[in-house]
Amino acid sequence: MSDLAVVLVDRLAAAFDEARDPVRAVGAAAYMRDQFPFLGLTSPVRRARARVALAGLPRPTEAELRDVALTCWSRDEREFQQFACDYLAKHIQVPGPAFLDTVAELIVTKSWWDTVDALAAHVVGGLVRRHPETVTRMDEWSRADDMWLVRAAILHQLTYGPATDTDRLFGYCAAQAGHRDFFIRKAIGWALRQHTRTDPEAVRAFLSAQGDRLSPLSRREAAKHLVNR
Repeated sequence: MSDLAVVLVDRLAAAFDEARDPVRAVGAAAYMRDQFPFLGLTSPVRRARARVALAGLPRPTEAELRDVALTCWSRDEREFQQFACDYLAKHIQVPGPAFLDTVAELIVTKSWWDTVDALAAHVVGGLVRRHPETVTRMDEWSRADDMWLVRAAILHQLTYGPATDTDRLFGYCAAQAGHRDFFIRKAIGWALRQHTRTDPEAVRAFLSAQGDRLSPLSRREAAKHLVNR
């Protein structure tokens, strides 16, 4: 493990511990269906405490980014993984295309919507935008056996706006239209709904063409903002 990872995670542990809230921690764990223990930090408090821990530390290298992320993933409390998502997004200009392997490891480990969605939209999306050749990895993920990789592929263009590759967006959604899991059906609806901000008519046409192949959940989520457009 790199020196930076050791120092940073030790500082985080101390800073987070000072602000822990056992009562809020119980509620946070229940909200996440008791998948993970929590320290009970709200997002603003967690980010404020993280700034304290980060003070004076240098910009990380790609190897240090990986070490920090994996070390945070090894901690029990969910706030460490949430911090790692923020940290990777903040330094998305640092890693090269091979870093997608690290992100995939994070996505399939301690998987739940909070980290997967943050990684998909702000880390995976940033890497693919900076390294366009990696879009073929999204094609692979969109057909993966692991549903969290599928969700990440569907959601990776959430922040792209007019730069969205609609062929891939609609292709991924169509390919997984019959998926039985709630999280995939929800992701399809969310990704399509987001694209209505850019091209509502394209989304309307896609929904019409897909018909009943899309689940009611996906259709309902996708069409939320179409009624007034």
